[in-house]
Amino acid sequence: MNMGKIFYIMGKSASGKDSIYKYLLEQPLLKLKHMILYTTRPIRSGETDGKEYFFADDNKFRELKNQGKIIESRTYSTVHGVWTYFTAADEQLNLNEHNYLGIGTLESFQCLKKYYGGEKVCPVYIEVEDAQRLRRAIKREEKQHAPAYEEVCRRFLADSEDFSEANINAAGIDRRFLNHDRDTCLAEIEKYIKDML
Repeated sequence: MNMGKIFYIMGKSASGKDSIYKYLLEQPLLKLKHMILYTTRPIRSGETDGKEYFFADDNKFRELKNQGKIIESRTYSTVHGVWTYFTAADEQLNLNEHNYLGIGTLESFQCLKKYYGGEKVCPVYIEVEDAQRLRRAIKREEKQHAPAYEEVCRRFLADSEDFSEANINAAGIDRRFLNHDRDTCLAEIEKYIKDML
């Protein structure tokens, strides 16, 4: 039996990562399990603990770190305070039996490759033109109870640095999926995953 793989979705904010992620999880032929990350940020309207993320506090993060169970973490100073996102070596992953779908940053992708091995972690990098991404981000934020447009702007600007061409190349990403037409993008990603399994 082949060892399982982690297909890891990345891309700048508002590139459509979340909807692509949800779609792929719903495809029965792919049989991908949900790889749930942790975050210390407040839960958003419409989110459920243990579905989009495990919502943890700083004490839980320190506890897991002291136990040596943090695979990767990244901390952002936002307009609402300091938020940490992290991946923990918990009991949810069994690469002997399943394939998984994760979502995160270039840095977290590289940490996962280092922890699990490069052959087990496959990049799925999503791209969208900047003006379209900004329009999407503002439209999404408008739906929040208390829209934080400053945070939308901060994330948009931070993406330019986080997802620079140098960083993309350093992560070993040699294929990109353009999300201009959703159906075409999804079909290309599905084929890529099937070919890798």
